[in-house]
Amino acid sequence: MNGGKLVLVVCAGVSLAACSQGRPAANQTAAGPTPSASGAAAEPLMARARQVFKPIPASPPTLPGNEATAAKVELGEMLFFDPRLSASHVISCASCHNLSLGGADAEPTSIGHKWQHGGRNAPTVLNAVFDTAQFWDGRAADLEHQAGGPIVNPVEMASPSEHVAEQLQGIPGYQAAFARAFPGEPNPVSLGNVQKAIAVFEATLITPESPFDRYLNGQADALSPVQKQGLTLFMDKGCSACHSGVGVGGSMYAPFGVVAKPGADLLPPTDKGRFMVTRSPADAYVFKVPSLRNVALTAPYFHTGAVWDLRQAVGVMGASQLGAQLSPDETDKIAAFLTSLTGAQPKVTLPVLPASGATTPRPQP
Repeated sequence: MNGGKLVLVVCAGVSLAACSQGRPAANQTAAGPTPSASGAAAEPLMARARQVFKPIPASPPTLPGNEATAAKVELGEMLFFDPRLSASHVISCASCHNLSLGGADAEPTSIGHKWQHGGRNAPTVLNAVFDTAQFWDGRAADLEHQAGGPIVNPVEMASPSEHVAEQLQGIPGYQAAFARAFPGEPNPVSLGNVQKAIAVFEATLITPESPFDRYLNGQADALSPVQKQGLTLFMDKGCSACHSGVGVGGSMYAPFGVVAKPGADLLPPTDKGRFMVTRSPADAYVFKVPSLRNVALTAPYFHTGAVWDLRQAVGVMGASQLGAQLSPDETDKIAAFLTSLTGAQPKVTLPVLPASGATTPRPQP
């Protein structure tokens, strides 16, 4: 799940964010096929784009200290889709991160335990492995730390931390799956190992081979003429000062409303973003600049989920972050470029989960 959703400092559902006043968070992971030199030589725009962006690699990156064995990835996939990790046995990670909906849930804010709504729009899980931190306020260092938050959050899945292992131990079939994933551990069924397994599965959810990736790798005709004009505007207007690297975002923090603060429907005064983590006044209304990968699939936009139109989101970000009143033609072209960031969606077969038994803990009302 989203585990504490945050304001999209976003251009199009994510952010064209703050640019000149943004703050780097950490180095972004970037790797992929070696780009063709011939395409860039023939097209200066390609050469310029390669200085700013990187293609998504064909294979997922490794997670430090968390080896992605086949058994662990298989277990993580099972846990990602298992609603019995929630107190009600109704909500799974996939409820808010629907892999058929761009890794999000097409809701302004996600529905959690007892029909409660989360405070922020659910970010996509796709390509989240490339982000410098997780959650819109960056309070989780990586996917492993993020995975545990929604499970125990009383608004989301609402399982007490001590109950997670008890629940899974009571489901015949899971003990053997954990033993295969974590060989040699005397008590492998634990919340910590749940987080590790979900993290390695989520790391596989990358979307390479978008038109933009193919362009970066040397295929000059992968982008249409209009998309190339939009890419040029995206860089010339300053969007790429924050939205860069392999994720076209996700590698830094920035305030929402650098030039002009948006209205309270987009920037509620009670949600101060990263300030709620650091308590530093400098972090008030600062958020992680989200990735724009697959942004055409992840409406509604902004942390409030208040904007459903990609073009409108582009205009909001141009005004609030860049002080630019984009023309309809400019907005259309930037939005056209953003559609080129939609990559090959993960092909995931729904796992057959272990059946509950007579002694399996029952769902809570």
